[in-house]
Amino acid sequence: MPYQATHEATEPSRQAMDALQGATLLEFGTPWCGHCQRAQALIEAALAPLPALPHIKVEDGPGRPLGRSYKVKLWPTLVFLRDGQEVARLVRPADAQAITDALKQIGS
Repeated sequence: MPYQATHEATEPSRQAMDALQGATLLEFGTPWCGHCQRAQALIEAALAPLPALPHIKVEDGPGRPLGRSYKVKLWPTLVFLRDGQEVARLVRPADAQAITDALKQIGS
């Protein structure tokens, strides 16, 4: 599953995230967030050499349980998971290299 340009239609459950196997990038944000829009090219560039890495893009906001369970405060927040466990986190990444470095931490 390569870079996802759009948010998931249905928010996955925390239990589903915790049960994931292998490396996964979980992205929280909104389609209208300027910070999120600016980060998309960086995320896409970092994921380009990893077409098999799952990228789950979740629309976040008040009352959204998944974002609250990860204590998301600012967008975009990238949570790097390995076997359902958080290994690294980036908030409002400034460059693709920071994303690439975090991806290396999850063994992607």
